Amino acid sequence: MKVLGIESSCDETGVAVYDTDAGLLAHCLHSQIDLHAAYGGVVPELASRDHIRRLPLLIRQALAEAGLAVGELDAVAYTAGPGLAGALLVGASVAEAFALSLGVPALPLHHLEGHLLSPLLSADPPAFPFVALLVSGGHTQLMRVRGVGDYALLGESVDDAAGEAFDKTAKLLGLGYPGGPQLAALAETGATGRFRLPRPMLRSGDLDFSFSGLKTAVLNVVSADDWNPADAADLAADFQQAVVDVLCAKSLAALKKTGLNTLVVAGGVGANRCLRANLDAALAARGGRVHYPEPALCTDNGAMIAFAGALRLAAGERRLSPPAVRIRPRWPLMELRPPLAAAD
Repeated sequence: MKVLGIESSCDETGVAVYDTDAGLLAHCLHSQIDLHAAYGGVVPELASRDHIRRLPLLIRQALAEAGLAVGELDAVAYTAGPGLAGALLVGASVAEAFALSLGVPALPLHHLEGHLLSPLLSADPPAFPFVALLVSGGHTQLMRVRGVGDYALLGESVDDAAGEAFDKTAKLLGLGYPGGPQLAALAETGATGRFRLPRPMLRSGDLDFSFSGLKTAVLNVVSADDWNPADAADLAADFQQAVVDVLCAKSLAALKKTGLNTLVVAGGVGANRCLRANLDAALAARGGRVHYPEPALCTDNGAMIAFAGALRLAAGERRLSPPAVRIRPRWPLMELRPPLAAAD
């Protein structure tokens, strides 16, 4: 079965084609970084308008790269939430109309489920069950994953997620947009151990996260009278290490609690090299294994949506009601169910 996937939840327009027999046939992505850079963050209206411009072109490009005619598609999957309402509406409208014109199912999918399942697209995918550390821009969660749609929440951020803390700390250090990757790059040029920063909730006894206090600690450093901007790289390195220490400790605790030995890391922060190095070392020491998405699939993309849609379609998921454009800008991941139990 061949599934077209559309991702438009925020500031990336992604279109991909996944074949359950041949794998990923095409993966096209347009980033809006340059569009939003002048504003220091995503402008929702501009994001929506750019999705409108880009989607038809990317759909044509993806089908051409996949070597498929439009009529060869078996379904159209799209991100229905969570995300920016206007941006989601663009993708949902295009996908529903496209599927209706072809007479094939339209599959509204959860953005975070796409991230969660994206490591299964790698050449060496993990097997169920596993513990997943989901670290995208606005979410930090630990979950036990038994199968597609079968997720048990173990812990989550109670305030700022790790990605948000990276972005906000980058602004405190005077870095441009997007802040998280720039802070990580700056941290690689610095040395740790100079600034004593907290590890929030490290010994809380649960698997929840909190990073707002860490961001405040950085604010206190840069607001002090003796702050020297020349020390920004060292402060970035200490901040990054503090986040990584917490993520690693909580992930190991989740593995111990569940009795599992396989960790999956997904989401944009999962591309952080310091995080990967620390997790790889920690899991190797206990005879475990960490799985990551391919680097190109860490950010928002259509491939993860096409893949998640194909898994649900293969498992028998179909929509039972007439076509309609439905989005959920706020959509808890834990509301999802396995495909065969899924309704509209």
